[in-house]
Amino acid sequence: MIRGIYTGANGMNLQQVRMDVIANNLANVDKTAFKRDTTVFKTFPELLLHRFNDDGVGKTPMGSFDTAPLVGKLGLGGEVNEVYTRFEQGAVKKTDNNFDLMIQDKPGLEKPAFFSVMTNKGERLTRSGAFILDRMGYLVTPQGYPLMGENGPIQINQGNFLIKENGEIFVNNRIGTKPEDGVNFDNNRFEDPIMVDKIKIRTVEHPRHLDKEGDSFYVDTPESGEPYAFQDLDRPQILQGYLEASNVSVVTEMVEMIEVNRAYEANSKAMQTHDQLLGRLINEVNR
Repeated sequence: MIRGIYTGANGMNLQQVRMDVIANNLANVDKTAFKRDTTVFKTFPELLLHRFNDDGVGKTPMGSFDTAPLVGKLGLGGEVNEVYTRFEQGAVKKTDNNFDLMIQDKPGLEKPAFFSVMTNKGERLTRSGAFILDRMGYLVTPQGYPLMGENGPIQINQGNFLIKENGEIFVNNRIGTKPEDGVNFDNNRFEDPIMVDKIKIRTVEHPRHLDKEGDSFYVDTPESGEPYAFQDLDRPQILQGYLEASNVSVVTEMVEMIEVNRAYEANSKAMQTHDQLLGRLINEVNR
């Protein structure tokens, strides 16, 4: 009976962790490029029970000597294996803001792509492309951290830059007024386009082991591997004037929340039942 109480309490703890993850998903449903988390469980390692004499002296069965004869197995329900981040592509939102960027992953590519941002703690990965222009002309996050290019922080001119789908950034001091002038990028004529840099896009070998650090940043771990560049054929597209929505479905999260509440209640009732049976055992059977 005491085992049943422990099993019920363990089940309630699991559902509490799951509820925290769901609440975090719902809190970030409107956050740009947020990736939902899923709680992964596994069976609690079975414990072997052994019998010992009160004096600690083992008995000698026929033909062998065993100080701890095997009695059976004890399972304590499940345990949290990991909180797994799902990197499925979010919906596309058109903003027409030149400072908004979105990574469009290639279909069938398992490894998600990330922008590289330099923070106070070092280089971090992010899917959020909601950038702004600071006073020095650098593309930065709302927190003030610069977006990294292959040659360092990206510095551009106000209202006079274009980003191609391959991540190349062009600036020019003059914009052509005649149709035959310069190069056409999204119906804008650049007389003498100058490529200043290329957006630094990275991925890791095992994305599921990336750690979330807040502010939509991810930090690589020894398990995830160090960030590395894509091959040219696998490199994702960069969309200027678009943002990626979160991949959280409110309906799915609400359904899972109902499941968690029911599972939590079932474990609670199991604990109450075992507690009542234990009380009867102590108060009635012992008489």
